[in-house]
Amino acid sequence: MTSSTLTLPLIRRMGLTVAAALTLLLSPSVPEPAPAAAAAAAAAAAAAPRSAARAPEANPASAAATATASLVVWTWPVGPPHDQLRPFEAPSSRFAAGHRGIDLVAQAGSPVRAPADGVVSFAGTVVDRPVLSIQHGDDLISSFEPVAATVATGERVRAGQVVGIVASGAHCSDRCVHFGVRRHGQYISPVLFLGGIARAVLLPLPPTGPVPQPPR
Repeated sequence: MTSSTLTLPLIRRMGLTVAAALTLLLSPSVPEPAPAAAAAAAAAAAAAPRSAARAPEANPASAAATATASLVVWTWPVGPPHDQLRPFEAPSSRFAAGHRGIDLVAQAGSPVRAPADGVVSFAGTVVDRPVLSIQHGDDLISSFEPVAATVATGERVRAGQVVGIVASGAHCSDRCVHFGVRRHGQYISPVLFLGGIARAVLLPLPPTGPVPQPPR
């Protein structure tokens, strides 16, 4: 092509083409996001509102109060040495045989004390023996027999306060006090509240095989 054949319209079209090519070459390229990165970004954006709504933190004071309440140890209802004539024997069912409490050695006329703060819920005779029951809250009830109450039903008592004396009647007549505890209507061992559970100690097994002899 010679200069004589370059018309004005053709020169203009060639100028625009060159300008467009230069623009593409000089402009910075923006890569498209990879599919995996785009998916991760979408998942993070979707999870952001859920992570913002955090669960309320536990109240340290409430947790400490609960832990303290679970560690409260009751007072023994009779004086030392706190010997048991018969331990607690959980029945296999509600009406099955068992021993729903512990029998503590106590002589007739000995004082009986409230094991914990509470309100007297019953003080009277059941069949052939006097019975005393104390409500301690949380649907927890302690009961004693045969015990002649020195407090009245509805009276508030304190831990260690004398609430009766050992009397006669039933299987514990004149020699012990039957001490029972119910929680939500179910009998449980009173020893759980007295801190008197013996700690289990694992002893090492004796060695087996021939006994080694000392060198001569």
